[in-house]
Amino acid sequence: MTCACKGIRTCPICESRGKSQIFNNDNTDVDVYLYCPSCQKGWLEGKTCHPNHIGTSIEFPGIFIKQDFVSETEEANISSKIYQTPFVESQSGRRKQDFGPKVNFKKKKLKCGNFCGLPEFSKDLHDRMLKLDILTDFVPVEQCHLEYSPERGSSIDPHFDDFWVWGERLVTLNLLSDTVLYFVSDEHPNVEVQVPMFQRSLIVVYGAARDKWKHGIHRADVKKTRLAVTLRELSPEFSKGGKKWDEGKILLDIALTFKGQAVGTTTNAR
Repeated sequence: MTCACKGIRTCPICESRGKSQIFNNDNTDVDVYLYCPSCQKGWLEGKTCHPNHIGTSIEFPGIFIKQDFVSETEEANISSKIYQTPFVESQSGRRKQDFGPKVNFKKKKLKCGNFCGLPEFSKDLHDRMLKLDILTDFVPVEQCHLEYSPERGSSIDPHFDDFWVWGERLVTLNLLSDTVLYFVSDEHPNVEVQVPMFQRSLIVVYGAARDKWKHGIHRADVKKTRLAVTLRELSPEFSKGGKKWDEGKILLDIALTFKGQAVGTTTNAR
């Protein structure tokens, strides 16, 4: 079997051949704070339920969670449509589908390539998103589907999503199973904040959680197969009034046709 891991990324396949796992999360000195959506705080070893928390807490702004954003029937329909399209092997045991421009983040170059729009099923999802106060002006330009599987040891190492092309809000619909999105920061080296990603929920990462904290998913927190449907908006540079608005407008016009087919992987993508 082969894998798609590059650089420091690993999965059980390449680890079985001697590649070292860099992010093994064996640091027992880390204080783990469990995020409570109701009070928007992280609670140290938070074993209690809201509002009866005890112990130490930290403020953790920049997370919005809408549980049951889709119904069980809608989840099944969306998942079925996603699986009608072949996946591409990705790093760290993931598989992916991309609906967006071809981007080279290191060289800061992008082109439309074969991008022909977001998938048709996303139109109804986007219309529903616009009814949420935090997303009333959200205009997606890119959509990525990631499949995580415990059999493949899927994970994603802590990272920032790109800031050059992608804007303030990262919007993810979590399907098929629960998991945990964890956050770490170089400014707080001994702190990890764990945010629940409930099955069928919508999560928006923005503000400090987007800009100051890296996010990832531990291999151990992928208990069952899950699908992450992530939509991204344009950065100010590519938005109206920005110096690259001409390019941004072309991308948005394509994206919002909702007639897209998966275009494969981007270059150095996050």
